[in-house]
Amino acid sequence: MPRVTRGFKARRRRNRVLKLAKGFRGARSRLYRSATEAVDRALVYAYRDRRTKKRDFRRLWITRINAGARMNEMSYSQLMGGLKKAGVELDRKVLANMAILDATAFSKVVQIAKEANA
Repeated sequence: MPRVTRGFKARRRRNRVLKLAKGFRGARSRLYRSATEAVDRALVYAYRDRRTKKRDFRRLWITRINAGARMNEMSYSQLMGGLKKAGVELDRKVLANMAILDATAFSKVVQIAKEANA
């Protein structure tokens, strides 16, 4: 009985996996079975880390804002509470960039928060 190779559809499926495995080292980029395992694992990590990235950046922004606030004799929680009372709707990403790149503007924002807290 002749061997069945499954034809076009199977080749297309395998090539799709091998295309995703491009850049992997050794057999993981060339052999279908190894590539399948590597790609499956990579896709799981990618899905997980798209969510983790949001957490990591938020932590980084909070750390930077806290450092900038402490340089202006204020804690992070006091700053954020004061901004909320003052009705300032700057998100953490913008505040973190201000704390690093434009310290004078950030100190003005801190001053607004201090006045709202007082």
